[in-house]
Amino acid sequence: MTALLLEVTDLHTHFEARAGTVKSVDGISFHLERGEILGLVGESGSGKSITGFSLIGLIDKPGRIVQGSIKLEGRELVGLSEVELRKVRGREISMVFQDPMMTLNPVLTVLDQMTMALRAHESLSDAEARIRCIEALRQVRIVDPEQKVDFYPHQFSGGMRQRVAIAIALLHKPKVVIADEPTTALDVSVQAEILVEVKALVAELGISMIWISHDLATVASISKRIAVMKSGKIVETGPAAEVLRAPSHPYTQLLLDALPSRAKPGQLLGAQAGENEVFQANDVTVASEPYPEFVTVKGAVKRFEWKNGFWGRIGERFGLVKQRKAVLAVNDVSLSIARGEALGLVGESGSGKSTLGRMVCGIYRPSEGEIRLAGAPVMLDSQQGRKLTTKVQMIFQDPFASLDPRRTIGQSIAEGPIAHGLTTRAGARSYVARWLEAVSLDPAVADRYPHQFSGGQRQRVAIARALAMRPEVIVCDEPVASLDVSIQAQILNLLLTLRKELGLTLLFISHDLSVVRHLCDRVAVMYRGRIVEEGTAEDIFNAPQDAYTKMLLEAIPRLA
Repeated sequence: MTALLLEVTDLHTHFEARAGTVKSVDGISFHLERGEILGLVGESGSGKSITGFSLIGLIDKPGRIVQGSIKLEGRELVGLSEVELRKVRGREISMVFQDPMMTLNPVLTVLDQMTMALRAHESLSDAEARIRCIEALRQVRIVDPEQKVDFYPHQFSGGMRQRVAIAIALLHKPKVVIADEPTTALDVSVQAEILVEVKALVAELGISMIWISHDLATVASISKRIAVMKSGKIVETGPAAEVLRAPSHPYTQLLLDALPSRAKPGQLLGAQAGENEVFQANDVTVASEPYPEFVTVKGAVKRFEWKNGFWGRIGERFGLVKQRKAVLAVNDVSLSIARGEALGLVGESGSGKSTLGRMVCGIYRPSEGEIRLAGAPVMLDSQQGRKLTTKVQMIFQDPFASLDPRRTIGQSIAEGPIAHGLTTRAGARSYVARWLEAVSLDPAVADRYPHQFSGGQRQRVAIARALAMRPEVIVCDEPVASLDVSIQAQILNLLLTLRKELGLTLLFISHDLSVVRHLCDRVAVMYRGRIVEEGTAEDIFNAPQDAYTKMLLEAIPRLA
């Protein structure tokens, strides 16, 4: 019996494609000790997730483990039949995936799904299964598990769904749990709660864990040892404190340099940081005189009413159907943004940030209050709420969802300017080329479709599309939320540069406070539809006054 719980030696996992062999995992070796949390760090495409899938035997054709060894307590897992692997999965090794809704069945209750997982390895009655499931939910700190066990996945928040996924992974008290980016899409406060709970569970149950992530700060807060992956290889491994304090590989250093928390606010990140230029609000090139209340929001309220059909209204009238209350997303918000300023709007999911951003952009009509740009209303004050200006544009969180997959990016960028007379159809190609160059893309890519770009490139296309309308204000709704740290740095550098060169005014919406501190001059903190605190970025981060703001700041994962 080996002293190590898990030993991976010279593992190669390849995928056969038309263009040739893709070496997703290319000869990696590492080990996992009992009770240890190992951080596996790297960007998208580095082979982290494929490593996790290889360990649990979830590599589907045309992928296969070409060579190497995976030993769990001395037992070789490579080469086991599917029947034998099923006996290992869940009981010996389990996995928590990035998106819990991809693993939870929306038409089954949590109890049904957990019972199925239990009966894959054990024979037990319905009563025994219910007791086990309730206990597992209680273990991951889900309140009132006796009632929540009968809920469907859609009845849980994102953080709660991830806890359910962790509970399912822990049902059989496995020896190893592989967590694949389990907190990437979560708010900073929810992420902090889950990190604390995971560390407590590891200590309480004596399990070992491999925590896969591209977020160095998150990995540093949970792992004692880190392995850094690049292009299918582990380029550096060692104690977390040593690797982060004095990295030996240039790639690890590049990842650290790309973190906003490691640079001065306003400084270019990553490879461009050598220019050592810091952008301040007074550096911004503004064509006209200062305008302290360029964008104004006064008493803005947004209610989302439930629309009932004919029979629904009849049911309400006779008391057969309860009238559903309107959802109050934004509740009496007032703020202003100066010309050329970047205002950060922060808060958790559901706080009303995106709704307020869409009101400022003229996508949603306020239920009450007014929104003005340079003194003029953004929207027509009528039931239709037609937008009156093109001077405010929006960059959405997911560019792939906001770009038409059937149109080339050149067509997508040119559509708005042609419609509003900013260019002609004859001059559209050169007009599009100008804005692609502005976001550091080759104009030749105008004939490509959205699926032919990486995530970072698609976000640049989305920025180019917004700029092509020649706006004075851009609303950025979580534009770097799901990007790798180096791609995030590229987009932040681009926004800093464009803001300086074009004199743009930004409303930057995010739940990532380190990004907001780096990019923004002032910060407004939103909670349950209201602004609870507002001030300069320096004041908010160094001397927060509101308890909610303090909680958000304390939840930020730190490298040291």
